[in-house]
Amino acid sequence: MKKKFYSVFAFLLTAVVILAGCGDGDGNAEVNIGNLQLGTGSVGGTYYPLGTEMATVIKNNIEGYDGFDLSAVASDASVENLLEIGDGNFDLGMTVHLPALDALNGEGEFSDAIDNFGFMGHIYPEVMQIVTQENSDIQSIEDLAGKNVNIGPPGSGTQAAAKLILAAYGLEDGDYTPFEEGFGDAAGRIQDGNLDASFGLLGLPASGIEELAVQRELRLLPITSEALSYIEENSGYAAITIPSDTYDFLEEDIQAITAYAVLVASTDKIDEDLGYAMTKALFENSSQITHSQGAHLTKENALLGSDNIPLHPGAEKYFKEEGLLE
Repeated sequence: MKKKFYSVFAFLLTAVVILAGCGDGDGNAEVNIGNLQLGTGSVGGTYYPLGTEMATVIKNNIEGYDGFDLSAVASDASVENLLEIGDGNFDLGMTVHLPALDALNGEGEFSDAIDNFGFMGHIYPEVMQIVTQENSDIQSIEDLAGKNVNIGPPGSGTQAAAKLILAAYGLEDGDYTPFEEGFGDAAGRIQDGNLDASFGLLGLPASGIEELAVQRELRLLPITSEALSYIEENSGYAAITIPSDTYDFLEEDIQAITAYAVLVASTDKIDEDLGYAMTKALFENSSQITHSQGAHLTKENALLGSDNIPLHPGAEKYFKEEGLLE
C-alpha cells in the first residue's frame, strides 16, 4: 500500500511540474508549455502559412523554457481565434485588429465581451481583395447581385468586412448566394466556374491570388469613393490603393480597404515572463520567416493596430525594453 501511495504521489508531482510555469500566481490557469496552440486561419489564406512560420520561429528561438512547443492550428480566423482564447482553448491567435476591439466591447460578432487577451504585436496590413474571372459579366460590386459570392468563413474578419462592403452597395442577405469558405477553397471554385466572385482579406500581394492567376485571367473589383465613405463612417477600415504592379493582370490602380493583422495572447494562460520570451523570440528573429508578409513583422511596425487594445504584460515589457514604449 505504501509503495502504491508513493507511486501515485510521484505521478501527480510530475504532472504538476509539467503544467507549471505559466500561471502568474494570481489565479490564472496553468498551461502545458509543451502543447501551446496558435489559432490562424484557413489553409489557403495568409494566416495559416504565415502563422506556421511564426510558431516555428518562436519555438526555435525562445529562451529559458525547456520542452516548449507551439503549434499553428487552422481555424476560421479572427472571430473564432478570439472566441477560442476566451474559452481557454487557444493560447494565442491571429486576428484583424477591428474584431479584437469588438471582442473587448462585446460588439459585432461577440454577444459577450472577451477581455482575457493582450496585444502581442503587429503582423502585417490586410487588404480586402474582391476577385472574379476577367471574362465574367461582373464589372463592379453592384454586379454581384444574384451571383454566387464567397464572403469568407463564419466569424472571420473577411466575412464581416465583405458584408459591410456589400451593404455599402445596398446588397443585403438574400440579394446574392453566399458561400462561407476560406480563400483557398473559393479559388478552386472560381477556377472550376462554380463561384462568381470571392472576397479575401489577405496580404498584398496574396499568394492565393497569384496562384489562381496562373490558371485563370482575373479581375479585382474596386471600391468606389461613395462606398468608401459609407465604410469609413461605419467601421475602422481605412482606404488603401492597390498599385497596378501588384499583380501582372492589373492594368490600373485599385481602390480597396485595409486593416491590421495582429497577434494576441491569452492573459489567463500566458504569464508576463512567457509572453516576454515569446515576443522577444518572434521580433528578434522575424528575418527567419520566408513568407512575403513576414517582411512587415518588424520592431518598427510592432505597435501598429494596438490602439485601444490592452498590451499583453510580457509584450509590454519587451516593447519598453526596446524603447518602443515609454
